Amino acid sequence: MTDNAEIPESNVDVLIIGAGPAGLMAASSLAHLKVPFRIIDRRRTKIFTGQADGLQCRSLEIFDSLGFADRVKKEANHMMEICMWNPDPESGEQGIRRSDRIPDTIVGLSRFQQIVLHQGRIERFFLDNIAKYHQVAGLGPWRGVERGVVPEALEITAKTDGEGEELYPVRVKLRGLSEDEAGVKQVNVGAEGLGGKSVGNIGGDGMFRSNLGDHEKDEEEEEEMMKRARERGGETEVVNCKYVIGCDGARSWTRRALGFELDGEATDFIWGVMDIIPITDFPDIRMRCAIHSANDGSLMVIPRENRLVRLYIQLKEVTPDASGRADRSKITPALIFGAAQRIMHPYKIDYEHCDWWTAYQIGQRIANSFSDDANRVFLAGDAVHTHSPKAGQGMNVSMQDSYNLAWKVGLVAKGICKPSILSTYQSERRRVAQDLIDFDQKFSRLFSGRPAKDVMDAEGVSMEEFKDAFLKGNLFASGLIVNYGPSNLVIKPGDPAEQGDGSEKSRRLEGTPHSITEEEFAKKQALAAGLPVGMRFNSFKVLNQACARPWHFQERLKLDGRFRVVLFAGNILAPGQKERVQKFCDRLNAPGSFLRRATPRGAKIDSVVEVLTIHSAKRTETELLRDFPDILHPFDPHYGWDYSKVFVDDVSYHEGFGDAYKNYGVDKERGCVVAVRPDQYVGWVGDLEDFGELEQYFERFLVLANEQ
Repeated sequence: MTDNAEIPESNVDVLIIGAGPAGLMAASSLAHLKVPFRIIDRRRTKIFTGQADGLQCRSLEIFDSLGFADRVKKEANHMMEICMWNPDPESGEQGIRRSDRIPDTIVGLSRFQQIVLHQGRIERFFLDNIAKYHQVAGLGPWRGVERGVVPEALEITAKTDGEGEELYPVRVKLRGLSEDEAGVKQVNVGAEGLGGKSVGNIGGDGMFRSNLGDHEKDEEEEEEMMKRARERGGETEVVNCKYVIGCDGARSWTRRALGFELDGEATDFIWGVMDIIPITDFPDIRMRCAIHSANDGSLMVIPRENRLVRLYIQLKEVTPDASGRADRSKITPALIFGAAQRIMHPYKIDYEHCDWWTAYQIGQRIANSFSDDANRVFLAGDAVHTHSPKAGQGMNVSMQDSYNLAWKVGLVAKGICKPSILSTYQSERRRVAQDLIDFDQKFSRLFSGRPAKDVMDAEGVSMEEFKDAFLKGNLFASGLIVNYGPSNLVIKPGDPAEQGDGSEKSRRLEGTPHSITEEEFAKKQALAAGLPVGMRFNSFKVLNQACARPWHFQERLKLDGRFRVVLFAGNILAPGQKERVQKFCDRLNAPGSFLRRATPRGAKIDSVVEVLTIHSAKRTETELLRDFPDILHPFDPHYGWDYSKVFVDDVSYHEGFGDAYKNYGVDKERGCVVAVRPDQYVGWVGDLEDFGELEQYFERFLVLANEQ
């Protein structure tokens, strides 16, 4: 990057490139952590129609941790049931029949069920959330997404403060685009191409974001656009950053700047997508449906908000050429909808309003790395993994990438955590992407394949096999079976590379515990069998000890950058147990404890690590101030005791009994201790007497007083 005294420079902790769901999740998380950031995007506006729409259970849990899950739930369509439709044997090869019904979300898996809401509304909720918490964090009024701005150059420097400590080692040159340059090219289709129907609003054609077509030509056109922008001059700026997060999509500029490739290949399967208000006699149009016809292909029905329905439609008549590309100019809504009508025969379907449409070629690709070697520039979402959209995973996994990354980057930038935790991002999230692609390859093959006519039809797809894959896919798609491997943040046995993404970065994870054996770990995990180490902290109802209000415990695990120590205090009224709790708390409150050393001078004792308690004695026989050590409900000279940290597993007046101890697999008499990361994942489980191991856990990654 050439120095130019006339180009203004500025500093920021984190620069986010791309303001789609992954980028906005990173921005929202950093705002909650009170970390300064900027976010840029080439687009002049957010998405208003189409794009991703499915929201899985885990994404809603994350939204709840950020404070806007209720807004999403109120506007979204809630999907309760999946209907399977297969060829009707009584009608030869000319019809379909309903063959099965299953719940859309596995019962009891989460307090949330899968819903659908278009990406534009989700982006709006993010923008509102960022603006609110940016102000609350004391970062001042948020300047908003800086639109019509693109990165032009990136380099990692050795800038220091004179004592050898890097301050802002990443330099990114930004360029502002004109209205024409920032406008995303769209393919115009008139009424004839629409089959005489109307597109509901400008921009309803989504082919401009399709993965069909000549990507080399697209990149050449983008380079030509940037050349014209440079020749025109215009506003430029150099931003010095501590970290960069690239969330700029499948054609990521950031990924190319790092020299990374997406490895994988496309299939021959091409699908169309339409968001319409259907006029139909199909009985399950407001259910999620998987439809296989005998010879005309397959279709998925996704009922959406405001009477909309999304149709994913296999286009059997569209095939790639010798180069593996399909001619997207030949794909029109009329072509797509004609395929849908044939698949759904003998039922009739039509529409007068089309909100959005596009087509895509199924392919699965993953980047060979998710960050540079120095862990200063990271990639998330479509920038590092692409796959088919039918399983509803793209937006969800992308947002969860950023959720995993942002708190790590934020806490390192603030000096709370050691930089070694940054390597866990690739180990944890690239493994998730690998698992997603493996699932998507099988799921796409089964969905796109022709149904088998009988047991002797070797080329056809068994509908029983498809149903089994669909059921397993539902569990995977919930986002709740992610299980992170061993690292300095997750104390469990095993090989970090095998349980991670298999890369050299996984093998080199700093602070990885090798000392715990399978036998030792099994004993500790048995203390809380329902809280597997490496998985998210599930939620069951408990009561606040002071006011008897029911809470889903996960509601108390907000994303604010704090780790949690959850003390299952057991039967606090039993003398022996009360003594065990007191001894644990005495060590927790000691001047040299990790809790004291992690707390910055002058800050509240719970500012880095918050201690939450769940006991199992009768609430009405227990007193907060009498029965619980002060460290469990800290005293503030200005505001008094903290009544928000002690809970009880007991029956509520209006909402029944959560059975938290039973569901968490914890002994109601003896209890246990669980360490929880800021992203709600369980990092360590132990007994009340294992305080030394708990302390070692936090010493692995927290910057403690004697290290500052």
